[in-house]
Amino acid sequence: MKIVRTDDFDRAFAKLPSHIKRLYQIQEERFVEDWRDPRLHIKKVRTLAYAFSFRITRNYRVFFYFQNSDTAIFFDVGHRKDVYR
Repeated sequence: MKIVRTDDFDRAFAKLPSHIKRLYQIQEERFVEDWRDPRLHIKKVRTLAYAFSFRITRNYRVFFYFQNSDTAIFFDVGHRKDVYR
């Protein structure tokens, strides 16, 4: 699976605490290997058509959508109290 990060994602990622960034790297590796890995806790985002999210921790999420069967676009990341707004 190829991952493309938007500029918005990069800006939000830069603001994350360092320990969350390290945990993100682990989850990203899992996503690339198998995006259906249950440790990602992937969910459909109800408020955004075609969007999904996966967990970094219980409180931090990555939002993405599939451009095609081999490419995912990561467009937001952050604390769940903020990113669902």
